[in-house]
Amino acid sequence: MKFITTNSYERLSELAAEYIAAQVILKPESVLGLATGSSPVGIYKCLTEKFRKGNLDFSKTVSINLDEYVGLDGSHEQSYRYFMQENLFDHVFFKPENTFVPNGCAEDLAAECREYDARVRRFGGIDLQLLGIGFDGHIGFNEPDDHFTAETHVVDLLPSTIEANSRFFSSIDEVPKQAITMGMGSIMNARKILLIANGQKKKEVLMEAMNGNITPRLPASILQLHRDVTVIFSEE
Repeated sequence: MKFITTNSYERLSELAAEYIAAQVILKPESVLGLATGSSPVGIYKCLTEKFRKGNLDFSKTVSINLDEYVGLDGSHEQSYRYFMQENLFDHVFFKPENTFVPNGCAEDLAAECREYDARVRRFGGIDLQLLGIGFDGHIGFNEPDDHFTAETHVVDLLPSTIEANSRFFSSIDEVPKQAITMGMGSIMNARKILLIANGQKKKEVLMEAMNGNITPRLPASILQLHRDVTVIFSEE
């Protein structure tokens, strides 16, 4: 595991963008596992700037996102499909047919989950998975539990996660109570993992996840078992 500490969110974003850009340059047809939330926003801005300067080409790259809220379609401003379009896909040349986000409005959510895992397998797995970490150690929407779930699945969001995400909604009552999330199988099978964490409030859970016991009660702790993890932490 490689651990990099920076002193600002801007530097974290630059370093993470350079890491992702290097992956795409070395392998243009890379399969990227991308993440949403506030932490990756700066990364996507940096990647967009590299694209505008002509230093990056996503035309052969595939994106398979981690998760999506149940009940929100891609036109909803708080859906993760909308987030990805607004923050990255609409600003760089990702072919629409190469961008995938779980369908939170699927009639058969179980079938949607099975198809999502099958899609990852059809593309040969994920080359580089970008992850953030929640205050309770969740990655994607894999919440603390009594077991690790390998497959893409529907999860009931914990009150702490709903509260943390309520800042993006008009009120906490509007936050969806469920989400579809990629399971630990696809995440751990990624060839490389890039984990980002910003600010002192994330430091304690990050240190425990990277150095403490491996337990599903702290989902990110499973990353200790991965062969190629880079962690970028900003002390800002």
